[in-house]
Amino acid sequence: MPPSVSPDLSHSTLPEGQLLYAVGDIHGRIDLLQRLLDLIERNAAASPGAERRTLVFLGDYVDRGPDSRRVVERLIRDLPPGFEKHFLKGNHEAILLDFLNDPWRLDHWLLNGGEETMHSYGVDTERLAWLSAPPDVWRQAFAEALPEAHLHFFRDLELSVSFGDYLFVHAGVRPGVPLAAQSEADLIWIRGPFLNHADPFGKIVVHGHTPGREPVTRPNRIGIDTGAVFTDRLTALRLQDGAREFLQT
Repeated sequence: MPPSVSPDLSHSTLPEGQLLYAVGDIHGRIDLLQRLLDLIERNAAASPGAERRTLVFLGDYVDRGPDSRRVVERLIRDLPPGFEKHFLKGNHEAILLDFLNDPWRLDHWLLNGGEETMHSYGVDTERLAWLSAPPDVWRQAFAEALPEAHLHFFRDLELSVSFGDYLFVHAGVRPGVPLAAQSEADLIWIRGPFLNHADPFGKIVVHGHTPGREPVTRPNRIGIDTGAVFTDRLTALRLQDGAREFLQT
């Protein structure tokens, strides 16, 4: 799908010479990620005047889709060259880490698509379920299957990053709280108070977490979670010189 030009909401800008792509929630869809990265690489190659190229991934790399391991491996090992890269923490990565710290969080992870993630790492989840294995056995199986580089990736995820007039987070921000004082819980989980807030936040907040078939543009926020695992649409927001575009699979 070719890039589509979005309305220019407020003439918000990045630093001069910066070209930035923010990528929405992937959820184990390596097929869509590969196609979107190809689009981004071609688009960037055709973009003059880009002295600084940046990729920001908004989180939720794992769960629900079939290829979480391959998604993480691609993000670690094989992104387009010449880009500064930022990986944000989503609520699904938080759930995964919670399970590693406390195996009794197993049911919560399974309810949120964790079985697909464990299966992608080679864990025999059907056997564990058939044996009625206790949570610590599930945790041991997953911990042994998880490459050290992937564990470091999950543990090192950022909560937010800002460039120019834009703040990038997974879920959103708490209205009335200074951007520098936002809690981790709100940055990766918030919905209603953030989504329903019409006043400025101080920066345009670019976020994922709340899926829809199309990106959402508001004067104070831009949502780019297009429900990849359900819709086959993975979206990137392209920002350069005050212009905004969406690239989609």
